[in-house]
Amino acid sequence: MDIQTWTFIIVGATFALYIGIAIWSRAGSTKDFYVAGGSVPPLANGMATAADWMSAASFISMAGMIAFLGYDGSVYLMGWTGGYVLLALLLAPYLRKFGKFTVPDFVGDRYYSSSARLVAVLCAVFISFTYVAGQMRGTGIVFSRFLNVDVNTGVIIGVLIVFFYAVLGGMKGITYTQVAQYCILIFAYLVPVIFISIMLTGHAIPQIGFGSTLADDPGTYLLDRLDGLTTDLGFAMFTAGSKPMIDIFFITAALMIGTAGLPHVIVRFFTVPRVRDARTSAGYALIFIVLLYSTAPALAAFAKTNLIDSVHEVPYEEVPEWVTSWEQTGLITFEDKNGDGIIQLSGDPDVNELNVDRDIIVLANPEIAQLPNWVIGLVAAGGLAAALSTAAGLLLVISTSVAHDLFKRTLRPDLSDKAELRIARIAAGFAVIVAGYFGINPPGFVAQTIAFAFGLAAASFFPAIILGIFYKKMNKEGAIAGMVVGILFTAAYIVYFTFLFPEYNSPDYWWFGISPEGIGTLGMILNLIVALVVVRFTKSPPKDIQDLVENIRIPGTKS
Repeated sequence: MDIQTWTFIIVGATFALYIGIAIWSRAGSTKDFYVAGGSVPPLANGMATAADWMSAASFISMAGMIAFLGYDGSVYLMGWTGGYVLLALLLAPYLRKFGKFTVPDFVGDRYYSSSARLVAVLCAVFISFTYVAGQMRGTGIVFSRFLNVDVNTGVIIGVLIVFFYAVLGGMKGITYTQVAQYCILIFAYLVPVIFISIMLTGHAIPQIGFGSTLADDPGTYLLDRLDGLTTDLGFAMFTAGSKPMIDIFFITAALMIGTAGLPHVIVRFFTVPRVRDARTSAGYALIFIVLLYSTAPALAAFAKTNLIDSVHEVPYEEVPEWVTSWEQTGLITFEDKNGDGIIQLSGDPDVNELNVDRDIIVLANPEIAQLPNWVIGLVAAGGLAAALSTAAGLLLVISTSVAHDLFKRTLRPDLSDKAELRIARIAAGFAVIVAGYFGINPPGFVAQTIAFAFGLAAASFFPAIILGIFYKKMNKEGAIAGMVVGILFTAAYIVYFTFLFPEYNSPDYWWFGISPEGIGTLGMILNLIVALVVVRFTKSPPKDIQDLVENIRIPGTKS
């Protein structure tokens, strides 16, 4: 069977599974819709958390970033992995013990203020929309190639699928759908890279193959060959960095700290029955996440090696079929600059003739390596599972922020459960439509767009949450001032360099050499400074709030 037939079969089967799970686990109450009734077993929650965490950026874009940027792309690997550890150790158990549905709920009650809750709602919605844009774009990229439609049509198809199971099932439906999606995405990620590792190095374990010699040239290490290929073509050495060290540090820190402030990941720890289960599920999730993240560098190196070998100095009429297939999507373009009809790859943009979108590397990888067609269809299903699982979690954050935190807790406290659930579903439907728009008109490539979301989360939520847990004298005035300053500064910096004046988006113009992807760390520092200064000149929190903070930090007490 051809690639498209296999893709229809595998993707169709997985979609049928997701929709079936959504119908089976349809939310019947607000607690089911928001936190799956608080009854998800730790193992299942660990899988769901991993699927929620490993978005289109992890599955589709991260290895592509490492393949194109080499050492510089490792900031995404270090930041996202370290961030999950930070979340699991410092935040998850304490937030679960607090026992609220959402991050704005925690902020509003911890800081005894409707204003603080409203600011947190606005931050959650803004961050989630920024993040979900990357997911919907990733969905569109997968559909565009494997269903032979344009990227925008692919986004619309993804919107319809997410609309069905996110609006119908809520957190209960999403959780069990994400368990299935994790199994699919991790299998789809590992199978091709294991195949390619055996082909290139003779090792079935990609992490070992990554540091091994080549099967057809035992005297040459894979990374040495890749360094030679890239430098010969005028690219930077794969294993050497070119970014300023301060920017690498700030991007890594923004991704790490932003992880601990992402509302769609935090809410997962409200779905387990007990505080102990939150710790256990965090441990399971870390194991499940490491399976993919430790494999990504190997995949990137294998894909970059095969890419160069398969197209450089090849006559255009003789290019592999995958090149022409991806050309139809507009994500690969060939321009014969010297008129000889032969593809030239070069680090010099005036010489380079083939432009490859970095977001297609993982999806095209099995085709580049000439793996069986069923593997290519499986990878398509995995990419969709990664994008849709995270998109659903983000849309749920938006809907619960609007229905629970804005309407139920702020505007209409007398709202019935039935009316609140209806508002949540309407908000989720509206959010899906807006997400589709941003998927069609994204602010950047997938990983970059998602990095912006992490920076915004780092600059807004992280200080308010961490101080709310570990500093009992932090008051509402300090928290509100810090969140407002942090997110406004970070958003303004990103908008200025990315949208208003992209011609200035270079180290020569960045503040202190910090890129828009890393500015969230500076925003977080400003948030902390403003919050701690304001606390010194305003009234301390009520005693019951200080006692509540003390109780959250005491292990072994009832939640």
